[in-house]
Amino acid sequence: MTLNHSAPPNQKHFLKDDDITPAQQAEILDLAAKMKADRHAYRPLAGPKSVAVVFEKPSTRTRMSFDVGIAELGGHSVVIDAQSTQLGRGETVADTARVLSRYVSAIVIRTFGDDRIAELAEHATVPVVNALTDGWHPCQLLADLQTIAEHRPLKGTSVAYLGDAAFNMGNSTVIACSLAGMHVRIGAPEAYQPAAEVLERAAQINAATGGSVTLTADPVEAVAGAHVVSTDAWVSMGMADSAQRFGDLSRYQLGTDLLAHAADDAIVLHCLPAHRGEEITDDVIDGPHSRVFDQAENRLHAQKALLAWLVKESS
Repeated sequence: MTLNHSAPPNQKHFLKDDDITPAQQAEILDLAAKMKADRHAYRPLAGPKSVAVVFEKPSTRTRMSFDVGIAELGGHSVVIDAQSTQLGRGETVADTARVLSRYVSAIVIRTFGDDRIAELAEHATVPVVNALTDGWHPCQLLADLQTIAEHRPLKGTSVAYLGDAAFNMGNSTVIACSLAGMHVRIGAPEAYQPAAEVLERAAQINAATGGSVTLTADPVEAVAGAHVVSTDAWVSMGMADSAQRFGDLSRYQLGTDLLAHAADDAIVLHCLPAHRGEEITDDVIDGPHSRVFDQAENRLHAQKALLAWLVKESS
């Protein structure tokens, strides 16, 4: 008997935000809303099917939301600290992908370089999900979009992103919001703005969706009239603190004075963990415009919908 361990012809991965189309993004978000409304009605992983959730970086919300979400889908999560496995002792990513694919129905990984997750997906025969890399945070953006959609239609909504936009959250905000036909304003110093290739990809997407991306070094210009104001920590995981960095970004702190320039009904997002008193003030994150904890909860629902969609599409 010959066993076929090659990837199915319709294999799907979610390594970055534009691995799905605008229509597929909308489909996943619609499913996420239904799953939030009835948390235990959908069990596509019943059996149970197992999902490997691999961590090479620390995590709170990602670990909890995937672990709980997989259980609510009827599945079994195998949460793996990579440093306690052979992966942490030098086993190749390719070999790990081949082995895990024999055991589980999907692989979720939180890692460093995007080359690592790309290699994992190349050799896996099950869906691979990016739970955060240095370059992208696409699961977070699904939760962000779900949170925004609970308040207003996505298409045409303006989103101001403040601070360091040159890494995963900035990149994913630009691409995911472009897919949804939104208008993104990046408020950041030039050295902290998204790379040219990210902006070029966004322009291609926006030509079809009607969205836009605007760059400005003026935080007030970025926030003026915005429906959503979002920020993130100024020091990402694995990055050293720097007096220069804090000096460059201090004027982009999201406080009440800056938020006052946004739309009257604007909502505030932060992917957490927050460094209170640095990129955001207490009175904003705990204030009436904040939807930060709704956003954190929506990681659960958006990721459940994503996993259900990926497993169905790849079967």
